[in-house]
Amino acid sequence: MAAIGFENVGKRYPDGTVAVRDLSFEVAEGELVTLVGPSGCGKTTTMKMVNRLIDPTSGTIRLGGEDIAAADPVQLRRSIGYVIQQVGLFPHRTVLDNAAAVPVLMGRPRREARKRAAELLELVGLDPAVHGPRYPEQLSGGQRQRVGVARALAADPPVLLMDEPFGAVDPVVRERLQTEFLGLQRSLHKTVLFVTHDLEEAVRLGDRMAVYGQGAIEQLDTPSTVLGAPANPYVADFVGADRALKRLSVTSIEPDDLEQPPTVRLDDPAPRAVAAMSAEDVRWSVVLDDAGELHGFVFRDDLEGLGEDGKVRGAARRMEAWVPVGAPLKQAFSVMLQHDAGWVAVLDGARFLGVLTPALLHEALRASIGAAEEGTERARVTVESVSAAAF
Repeated sequence: MAAIGFENVGKRYPDGTVAVRDLSFEVAEGELVTLVGPSGCGKTTTMKMVNRLIDPTSGTIRLGGEDIAAADPVQLRRSIGYVIQQVGLFPHRTVLDNAAAVPVLMGRPRREARKRAAELLELVGLDPAVHGPRYPEQLSGGQRQRVGVARALAADPPVLLMDEPFGAVDPVVRERLQTEFLGLQRSLHKTVLFVTHDLEEAVRLGDRMAVYGQGAIEQLDTPSTVLGAPANPYVADFVGADRALKRLSVTSIEPDDLEQPPTVRLDDPAPRAVAAMSAEDVRWSVVLDDAGELHGFVFRDDLEGLGEDGKVRGAARRMEAWVPVGAPLKQAFSVMLQHDAGWVAVLDGARFLGVLTPALLHEALRASIGAAEEGTERARVTVESVSAAAF
């Protein structure tokens, strides 16, 4: 059973304006669906109809299989988490009391509600001992947004509605909040409708994304599919000509994407390492420590200068350019640029899996696009290699 279901839902205002027309889609339990589109397209109206801040003029909206038209609007709203851009904290109440407000309204004892609020403040990265006694005006914009999220979660609602929640903070704080929210969602598995005008945010956060035209959804699919195979010219134009680059954010690094360079250990004799590298005609090698974890890399020329008694550690260089397996290609690309590196190491925890080069990153992106266009798995798509990694 879907957590949220729209069946032929429409909203027409008395002056004849049609905000939403004939919406039919479902949101699965634990799924995060982003609603993205230009201003006035109906995405916020869609969200507000779920908690009956706006009532539809046609169709049916179901929450957990139940028609919300039969529910008491006040009780319905208290059972749904709601986060907005302006946050809407009570200025005369402390941060702790703001976070505890909904459970108290629902009849929980104040002490229990405040205890739950303190747990949630800690969960969103705010020390309740430090921030709990403060008032909203004493917090930064990012901190107020965190309090808003904590308050929305305080009654443990199955559904969260989020309307441009990170839109009022600067880009650096916004990215940090997005990362923290993704971490929360992975642990809490809430059903979320997330309204945003920011395509990058919709792509990064959504399990699926709904691209709105005027009052209707033009495409509802995974971000990778929307970017790789737009449903029509409108969607293609909306996601932009650089949609292939945007796919870097939603294409994860997989073990099959990686090249396996030669590896040596820190305490290997330098002459032996040189001989092995010469036999394979490579210029450098990855260096692992005694536990088999990544230490860095070493150039063959540097090893040759160590003499007969030298060890690899005498010429090894630390490697800071690394990413975890499963990270998006965009992260790998950013690390390459940050460290001016020709490759990045890919780790599973502390275990070295291989390296990703710009050529391999390009191939992974092309395979991802091909999979979306062909409607198949990425592993089934074959792309011609543009170049080999030069070790």
